[in-house]
Amino acid sequence: MTQPPSFTLFPHILDDIEIPKDGTLSRVLFKGDGVRVVVFAFDEGQELTDHTAAVPAILQVVQGRLGLMLGEESVEVSADSWVYMEANLNHAVVALEPSVMLLTLQRGA
Repeated sequence: MTQPPSFTLFPHILDDIEIPKDGTLSRVLFKGDGVRVVVFAFDEGQELTDHTAAVPAILQVVQGRLGLMLGEESVEVSADSWVYMEANLNHAVVALEPSVMLLTLQRGA
């Protein structure tokens, strides 16, 4: 009897992601073991307005450039950027150019 793999691999995340013209795409990539990973693809100017998450979250920019509001602080991030956000932190995202980001939610943390 074969065992199921103990890993999940996305060798090229961008291969299956198309940034919608004048829109935003969100797709759950992985859900399990207290972790949920969502990929977001934004066309320039698209945004997620001010909100909070009930659990800690990690935001990683895969492609493009984003403006973030993290609490009272405004920052600009680009591909290679990584941000950890504590639960209940007010935050917002705006795409400064076509962009892709990963959001990892730590359920039960």
